[in-house]
Amino acid sequence: MQERGGQDSLEEQVVRLLKKQDLTITAAESCTGGMIAGTLVNVAGASDVFGESYVTYSNEAKHRLVGVNEETLKQFGAVSEETAYEMAAGAARAAGADVGLSSTGIAGPGGGTPEKPVGLVYIGCFVCGKVQVRRLNLHGSREQIRRNTVEAVLKLAAEMLMECEKR
Repeated sequence: MQERGGQDSLEEQVVRLLKKQDLTITAAESCTGGMIAGTLVNVAGASDVFGESYVTYSNEAKHRLVGVNEETLKQFGAVSEETAYEMAAGAARAAGADVGLSSTGIAGPGGGTPEKPVGLVYIGCFVCGKVQVRRLNLHGSREQIRRNTVEAVLKLAAEMLMECEKR
């Protein structure tokens, strides 16, 4: 997430919005494996709004660390709208944060199925008491899919924080 011609990067925008609204943020990450947290802490002053984060790569970790219901994982799978929803809300609850982000998907190159192909990713954002989940169908290398997921979840967070600010 490079700075674009004098504009703030997405992560700088998110941190600025969080500071302005006196909110804190966390993440529960599966396919991004800590990249969301790593991107946020690239911003000087991120420690004012970011205290902890969770890499929940396994189903057991999703359940134990951020409270994803075992029944959700059995019925819908780790890569699902329902799991992304519970990860975002659960991360915020577990960390005592105002904002929770989530990512769960198949970054490849293997692991895809016809129903859930490589590049299928769900991202979630919990802000102001509500959760939005988006389904992404990404293409490229494993690294590109992971980077594009981070960009998409930060964009979703910025949009929801701006909407929350208007209230």
